[in-house]
Amino acid sequence: MKLNNMKLTGLGAIIVLTFASLGAYAAESQDMTNINKDQVEGRVDEAKGTVKEVTGKILDDKGMEIEGNIQKNVGKIQSGYGDLKKDIKDTKEGE
Repeated sequence: MKLNNMKLTGLGAIIVLTFASLGAYAAESQDMTNINKDQVEGRVDEAKGTVKEVTGKILDDKGMEIEGNIQKNVGKIQSGYGDLKKDIKDTKEGE
């Protein structure tokens, strides 16, 4: 499968934007003292899934696109679960 310059440029841009968004999340999460493992792992999986999904679209690889979509959604669920655990913990501490 040949990659043209347009696809490679798009793929490079996606990777850079993903790492930039992870860096912004990491900077934001430093302010949070109660961040938990599920929140971090979920958001990392969500970012990885997004990259994989878009890479699959660029490369016209349906299997990779579907796999990325699934990984992204599993990451969203895990980070949501982590957010819920944090909210419950914060509520209990505030009582």
